[in-house]
Amino acid sequence: MTDEGPIVIDVLALAVVASAGLYFVALGVSAFVSPSRTRRFLLAFAGTPTKHYTELALRMLLGGAFVMSAPRLPLSGPFGLFGWVLVGTTLALVLVPWRWHHRFAQRAVPEALRFLPLLGVCSALLGVLVLWAVWRADAA
Repeated sequence: MTDEGPIVIDVLALAVVASAGLYFVALGVSAFVSPSRTRRFLLAFAGTPTKHYTELALRMLLGGAFVMSAPRLPLSGPFGLFGWVLVGTTLALVLVPWRWHHRFAQRAVPEALRFLPLLGVCSALLGVLVLWAVWRADAA
């Protein structure tokens, strides 16, 4: 059997991971450029059943992409673990009624927003780390 390079699903998974990196960078920048808009965006999580299930679908897609891409990424262990944590917590949230998730988010997100500048820095750094790892995976 010959090695014909990465198959399409691997490339798509890596593209999803890269998209997550861009999202984290954008969220981090947004926390400083437009904190009120960032607050509104984060407070909208789990706001309706549609948003709840969309969030779960995106989390599952992202977690699966990290798990699939981890072997090709530098720091594969932490990236794989991150993917599995996303998959596991998403499966747990599937079992939780939407209203419970919504109530939890209404309490937890405002508390987290007290640290929006720190969240912004951490988000941007995480995004840069993810993009660096994707770039290094493609360079290999």
